[in-house]
Amino acid sequence: MTMTSSLFADTENRQWQPLADRMRPQTLDEISGQQHLLGKDRPLRLAMENGKLHSLILWGPPGTGKTTLARMIAHYSDAEFLSLSAVLSGVKDIRQAVAQAQQLQQQGRPSILFVDEVHRFNKSQQDAFLPYVEDGTVTFIGATTENPSFELNNALLSRARVYVLKSLGNEDILNLLHRALADNKKGLGSEKITTDKDALVLLAQLADGDARRALNLLEIAADLSEDRHIDKKIIQTVASEQSRRFDNQGEAFYDQISALHKSVRGSAPDAALYWLVRMLDGGCDPLYLARRVVRMASEDIGNADPRALTLSLQAWDVVERLGSPEGELALAQAVLYLASAAKSNAVYRAYNLAREDVKQYGSAEVPVHLRNAPTKLMKELGYGREYRYAHDEPEAYAAGEQYFPDNMPETAYYQPVERGLEIKIKEKLAYLRELDKKAGKE
Repeated sequence: MTMTSSLFADTENRQWQPLADRMRPQTLDEISGQQHLLGKDRPLRLAMENGKLHSLILWGPPGTGKTTLARMIAHYSDAEFLSLSAVLSGVKDIRQAVAQAQQLQQQGRPSILFVDEVHRFNKSQQDAFLPYVEDGTVTFIGATTENPSFELNNALLSRARVYVLKSLGNEDILNLLHRALADNKKGLGSEKITTDKDALVLLAQLADGDARRALNLLEIAADLSEDRHIDKKIIQTVASEQSRRFDNQGEAFYDQISALHKSVRGSAPDAALYWLVRMLDGGCDPLYLARRVVRMASEDIGNADPRALTLSLQAWDVVERLGSPEGELALAQAVLYLASAAKSNAVYRAYNLAREDVKQYGSAEVPVHLRNAPTKLMKELGYGREYRYAHDEPEAYAAGEQYFPDNMPETAYYQPVERGLEIKIKEKLAYLRELDKKAGKE
């Protein structure tokens, strides 16, 4: 656990620290982005300027200023800043922090307890904060990259307001880079580094909305520049293999697979390809994507174009047999085909309706005429006796035959759409139902 009483402590002697840490904003106006929270007359800014402490959760991607903002809240509120990391701390550390806050409270000093990566605490650890948040011993600030709705318990959420931080835009990143290059005290200004404009633009793009990443890359580029000049080539060197933000099994993961699926469903092949490549670029397992593509083929295309399922399975096979990059190209082929194909969710809807009836009617017995009769006893019991062999019927269809259990109404789960092959399927089923009517089957 760490404790600081000033946001600006030791700023004069921090040249040994990483550039990203040295360049932490010291005033609200120095914070890059987050104007939806910190712009003029916005509630959080007003609360900070007026020193109005309240417990809160800061939720946003890495490098968006969660820790900096928490420290600044403590500074503006003239409160002691107690810090824990959920990665390294346990209940014992929580108790020590609370004991320290109680001592400060007795001295008339308010305190803020900041918990970084708060989503990594389990339910019992999160519960340990509740009494002290409730009685005002500490003002709680949690920082998380994960959706609080899923990762934090309701009791803690009910006592803290959630503020959503957004990834920084390229202009925000560029402004931050220019400040770092010009700042003689905390930044690189004393090193007289020059840069090409297109180099900084590229760096801002590669930072992917993460201020910390941007400053780290700039610092490495400055160290590599022999003549104190940073060009595009140096940026490409230091940023090689930099991947876009992708938290496997985290919210970004599910957001992106959702975007891919909905792009396919919406017949947007270019967007679908973008999200596929985005996930592959972030390190998503191609086999996971192959499984999801097969799901899309059945759920959103179905019998409107049965070739979609075949092509998806073939792409999966290529991924397993050949790996990268051949498998990834096969996935791209399948995704583009699925997005361009005729759409139907008739199979998906029919399956779900049938599942509901299975739950409702339980273990309904198979009608006697549909049962096999491999033994003498079964034949004597009438198993299969009145079954009509479809191939011996006119048009190979036993009009009026019953196939549902006796205690269930016959239900048309499958309703083909007027697209793709299902146009023909719909016509065929309509024709067969007319034959049923003629045979006296309602």
